[in-house]
Amino acid sequence: MSEYQMIINGEKVSADEHFPVLNPATETVIAQCPQATSGHLDAAVDAARQAFPAWRDMSDSARAERVHAIGAALASHADELAQLLVQEQGKPMGGFAGLGAQFEMGGTVAWCHATADLTLPVDIIQDNDEARIEVHRKPLGVVASITPWNYPLLIAIWHTMPALRSGNTVVIKPSEFTPLTTLRAAEIINELLPPGVFNIVTGDGSLGAAMTSHPGIDKIVFTGSTPTGKKIMQGASGNLKRLTLELGGNDAAIVLPDVDVAAVAPKIFATALINNGQTCAALKRLYVHEAVYDELCQALAGIAASVKTGPGDGEVDFGPVQNKPQFDKVCAIAADAKASGARILTGGEPLPGPGYFFPVTIVADIDEGTRLVREEPFGPILPVLKFSDVEDALRRANDSTNGLGGSVWSSDIEAATRLASRLECGTAWVNNHAMIQPDAPFGGVKESGFGVEFGRYGLEEYTSIQTLQVSKV
Repeated sequence: MSEYQMIINGEKVSADEHFPVLNPATETVIAQCPQATSGHLDAAVDAARQAFPAWRDMSDSARAERVHAIGAALASHADELAQLLVQEQGKPMGGFAGLGAQFEMGGTVAWCHATADLTLPVDIIQDNDEARIEVHRKPLGVVASITPWNYPLLIAIWHTMPALRSGNTVVIKPSEFTPLTTLRAAEIINELLPPGVFNIVTGDGSLGAAMTSHPGIDKIVFTGSTPTGKKIMQGASGNLKRLTLELGGNDAAIVLPDVDVAAVAPKIFATALINNGQTCAALKRLYVHEAVYDELCQALAGIAASVKTGPGDGEVDFGPVQNKPQFDKVCAIAADAKASGARILTGGEPLPGPGYFFPVTIVADIDEGTRLVREEPFGPILPVLKFSDVEDALRRANDSTNGLGGSVWSSDIEAATRLASRLECGTAWVNNHAMIQPDAPFGGVKESGFGVEFGRYGLEEYTSIQTLQVSKV
């Protein structure tokens, strides 16, 4: 069994206590990880603060070169890292529609290079005989990243590469469910950076809570649940930390009556079940016009019946739910839907044997007040709801405390675009869902968080504005 170490100030660091990491497909322990103490966190933050001035003052082009080098180094270790993802996260190597561990690795490398190419040019507000006024973007200092278990490495890169690119230093804490890939990536990254620029500590939620209130941290980037995001806001108030919070989603999609069901069903299925439904921006509530409701239900059920769920190291489409608490929640939500009288088209019950396996489940004729509709299931289960009036569908889609993403599906692009613009969410798609890219901002509204990631807008979140005014008279 492997035993992993943290990295603080460029050095590998152990701890007196460790916690186990399980393979969700077998429920067996595959590694022991160090449980960081408050002293470890202090040391990591101190190292990041000491490394900050030199990293901040490095030329912009030099920092860009380092981030490009990180992308290349991670690419050279792609097979090794993907194997770790399969073991600790459970996702298949290839998976349904090629959206497994190799897909996460591809996104990881692409985001590194795209972020390296971003720039934050100086804005010239005024330049005349009286004065020159410039607006500069300045790095904040030490950025702390707290990452989830669904995309362990990809989201770590989303958080930390913009921080490095804009001149900040980093302390990252991966989820205690999936720390292994991030720990190994941190080793690779530290071979390319000065000591203290990129530090990693591991532990449970208590370590994350200590990070949010730590006076030496200037910004928190967090992807995870809304309740935890609220606690982070409270903890961050001590020194007015900057925050980027990408929180829970319960994305709605509206399918209009003019769609080609055979054409859209595979895309809807893929965007709802990506990563076994364990994706913040996955399609989670499907509102379908009565004219095509039965046909689309049948099409989705047909696809679900054709896929295979099993251990990620085999030839399967979907792996296990990542951890026991989430598995129990999916099981409870499915049981509640069944008890409410909803029609289970496929799946609906956990698979026998070891591992947290729940088959792809399509649920029809479900009441709006059930847990499956009101809560984010974050698993392989999709409710399909019927509507007859488009305005009613829009009202129901927007009737949520979440507002991460949403979509409209139609052969009339202009009509769909008008309707999509009325969805109360941070990103609205037409004839697609959950498609994100490194040059387009992504973030939520309402209780799905605030701030954005990706592109110039996301890079700006890691900086403060300094206005420089030079009088000429």
